[in-house]
Parts: sequence; structure tokens; C-alpha cells
Amino acid sequence: MSQALDTLRHEHDAILSTLKILRCMAERALQGNADADADAGDIAALLGFLQEFVDKCHHGKEEGLLFPALQRVGLAHQGELVGELIAEHEQGRALVGALRQASTPVLDAEAFAAAARTYAEFLERHIDKENDVLFPQAEQALRADELEALQQAFADFELQVIGQGRHEELHDLLHRWKAAYLG
Repeated sequence: MSQALDTLRHEHDAILSTLKILRCMAERALQGNADADADAGDIAALLGFLQEFVDKCHHGKEEGLLFPALQRVGLAHQGELVGELIAEHEQGRALVGALRQASTPVLDAEAFAAAARTYAEFLERHIDKENDVLFPQAEQALRADELEALQQAFADFELQVIGQGRHEELHDLLHRWKAAYLG
């Protein structure tokens, strides 16, 4: 098991936790929670988290580093899967846009809940495909030194894209949401 792919799997775990929180936020919105202002602030922050952590950081590592590494080692069959995953990243961006549209300027609880359900189900399937298909293939295709270089490239990418300490700040925010929404 490589550290580089473990990093991506660990990020997937954080994303799956975020999807549980998103579902809970959507359910509270449907129920007309009394503290709607606080929830609206958390919804806006969670959508920012999805853009910054999920898309910019996590998907950025995959699209900018992992996928090109797989293509360099000549996995012809991998090209189709990689193309499919990139298209899914684009679809995920559009779904986050739908979440944002349903939540601003005023929260439309029903539209937000429907968009949250669609996005969560979509991203769970996407993560399963990467964990169960792509990552095992990557571990077979990439040499140990390539995987080590990839891990260092991930660290460098993260520092450049989101900055020093931001990953930890985002995980702290996720832990706060877990306590507030999942108990």
C-alpha cells in the first residue's frame, strides 16, 4: 500500500464524512430548523469546503499529478477510466453549482435537499470507482519510486494550492461540523 494512494483514500474518507454532514444540513433545512441563520452560515462554509478541499485540493492532485503519472506509464486502458473520472469531476463541479444556487441568496430547502442528495450519491459512486478500480490499478502500474515521488508532489501541490496549515484547518472545520450535525 503506497503512502500517496493512502493520502487520497484518507481524503476520500473525509469527503464521505462531509457528505453525511451535507445530508444532515439538508434534512435540517427541510425541517425548518429554528437556527436557520447558523445553518445558512454552515451551508455556505461547507460549499466553500467542497470547492477548496474536494475540488481544488483533492481533485487537483488527481487531475494534475496522479492521472498524468498513470498515462506516462502507458496504461492504454487507463485512458478511458481517467477520461471518465475527469468528466465526473466536471459533473461534480456542476452539482456543487446547483447546491450553491439552491442556497443563495435565500435557501430553497427543497431544492437544496434534492441537490444535496444528488451530489452525495454521485460522489459516493465516484469515490467507490477510484478506491476499488483506479487505486488498485495505480498500485500495480506505478513503481515504488514513482509512488514516493507522487507523495512528495502531493505535498508540494497542497502547499502551493491551499497553503501551509490549511489542510489541518479544513479538517478542524470538518470535526466541528461532525460534532454539530452528527453528534
